Amino acid sequence: MSKLAVLPLAALAFSAAAHAADIDVQLGSKERVTRLFAYPNNCNVICFRNWTLEQTVEHYLTQSVQRDGYSTAKVSVKSTKNIVHAHISGVPKSYGQPLSALLNAGDLAYNGASKLNSDKKWAYNWYLFLPLGMALENRKSVELLHFPPDYSLTQAQDYLESATTDRWATLLTVNGIAATQTPAYQTIIDIAPIAAPSNAGQALEGVYDYFNDYQTTMVKQVSQTASGAALPMVAFGAPVRNWIKTQYGQTVGVLGLATITPAAGLKVPVLGSNHPSYIWYAADPENYDGDQAKADAAGLKVMGQDLSAACWQAGMGSKPGTDPTQQLNQCTQTWQVTQKEQTCELFYTSVRKLTPDEAAKKCATPEIKSQLPQLKTPMPLPAEHAEHA
Repeated sequence: MSKLAVLPLAALAFSAAAHAADIDVQLGSKERVTRLFAYPNNCNVICFRNWTLEQTVEHYLTQSVQRDGYSTAKVSVKSTKNIVHAHISGVPKSYGQPLSALLNAGDLAYNGASKLNSDKKWAYNWYLFLPLGMALENRKSVELLHFPPDYSLTQAQDYLESATTDRWATLLTVNGIAATQTPAYQTIIDIAPIAAPSNAGQALEGVYDYFNDYQTTMVKQVSQTASGAALPMVAFGAPVRNWIKTQYGQTVGVLGLATITPAAGLKVPVLGSNHPSYIWYAADPENYDGDQAKADAAGLKVMGQDLSAACWQAGMGSKPGTDPTQQLNQCTQTWQVTQKEQTCELFYTSVRKLTPDEAAKKCATPEIKSQLPQLKTPMPLPAEHAEHA
């Protein structure tokens, strides 16, 4: 599935006419750009992709302009006297501002990572990795996550290429968002800007304080549009929801709502959610002494919660100004009551890998049908792990 958003043709025609401009953005010294773009992304004697620094920067900036809907935009990156410049055509004149703001926040992340390393808490297989290649301007919603998996950097060179983001993009499409539009909803801020192995979650839980300046700067910048309107935010997983509590004093449980104020006058609605990959853990029979029925019941519960959260994100992002509580009530009613059979079938096709026909038959059996009314009822689940996959 392509991860690059494409605006409808009419919107593109308008965008091209209204916004076409050539801009030059000074990105800084080669040393600065090298560290902020994690260059080289994937070299161990042999480079997986043998790109220059300039090609690497072009790659990520091209992802951004395309995810912003500027499909005809062109990016060219050159270095002159140790200074790296980006020339971007076919974007608004103001487009350099959010790019420069991201890199300035990146300097804060680099300072935090340097301090972490000087305190001997940095691991040999971690990489500083900023959320490069995201939509910089035309965002619909924000996702607050824990950390990016290392393969998004070293293999994909794509922040949105991971099991976590793929699953959530699928849930957004089930909730009416076109697959080409999901990147606009998935602007990610990781509270630990460190690409690390998928099982590094526990080790990373002690590093957040080093990145306070970076985290709060990013949340302030990304959670509002250029005109200052607040964007909806989803906080994924226990470590992130705990961070919201620590940083902003708001408690957000799974499908719990809160409002944070990252900047004066800016009120950002935040929904708590399971981590997108949590369902694989919650539905693992090994967590229930091999009891498949209990594992399925837990998986169905999480599926209902996840579909409801993605529904809220889709609704809030596509219709700015919607009341967050009303939207959440509507979404939980849809996926945990009215369309609970579809929730069931989606669990069995996406997690248990049954065919649609097999899933429909499974969800029609008396033992499963009897569980579906319980989607609205809290039930004990295994504790959320902090791993990212």
